Amino acid sequence: MQNHLTEKKIDTALWFTRVFTIINSLLFLLPLFSPQFSYSCYKRALISSAATSALRLHQRLPRFQFSREFMAQLFLEDSCHYLIFSVMFINSYPVTMILIPVVLFAILHTVSFTKKLLDVRGMLAMSLVRSARQAICKVELYQQGLLRFIACTEIMLMPAIILMTLSGQAGIVIPFVYYRFLSLRYSSRRNPYCRLLFAELRQGIQGLAYHQRCPVFVRSFVLSAINFISRLAPTIEPPTAQSGSS
Repeated sequence: MQNHLTEKKIDTALWFTRVFTIINSLLFLLPLFSPQFSYSCYKRALISSAATSALRLHQRLPRFQFSREFMAQLFLEDSCHYLIFSVMFINSYPVTMILIPVVLFAILHTVSFTKKLLDVRGMLAMSLVRSARQAICKVELYQQGLLRFIACTEIMLMPAIILMTLSGQAGIVIPFVYYRFLSLRYSSRRNPYCRLLFAELRQGIQGLAYHQRCPVFVRSFVLSAINFISRLAPTIEPPTAQSGSS
């Protein structure tokens, strides 16, 4: 196992930063510590998430080039999206909802690398390995559901951030930066769940608006809001052969 960790230095570093993100997120969620300590855990979770995204970007795009093409490629990477997300909220008012996408992505990718480590470990500590594999299988079984939940959280954070800004808990620039982040997630080549959730939400809300018991003025307002939000959606390029998530 030691040789495997040494050979996969970046993957190993990513595993440690993701585990650190998970631990600090759990410490923030547990109501057992002082508010100051909880806030420190919140910041550490986002900082380690930013470090994870930066390492992943280095892995995906190892050679930096100061060119328009490179920057365009950079913003297509899911890791860049979550680097922006993590940096955006490091100094914000601590909100549990903000940590949900970060910690769930960390869990999904930690499980993947841990499974590889267990394969390398083989038959040693068989009972412990069996228990770990069962836990990993359960996470993998619900992977699509978790990705959908992450996408739903990304979408629901937009109105939450607007309310935070109006109440003085977030800077005036944050909603505009988050809108850009959400646009990048919507146009992601490797993770289509944000687009799928937007489409499902639109269909569901339109169904309610067209219901015979829905007042005309409510229907008109809802349809106008849907059309306005649809105009804000970025243009989607033809899908490529890539697959996976950030």
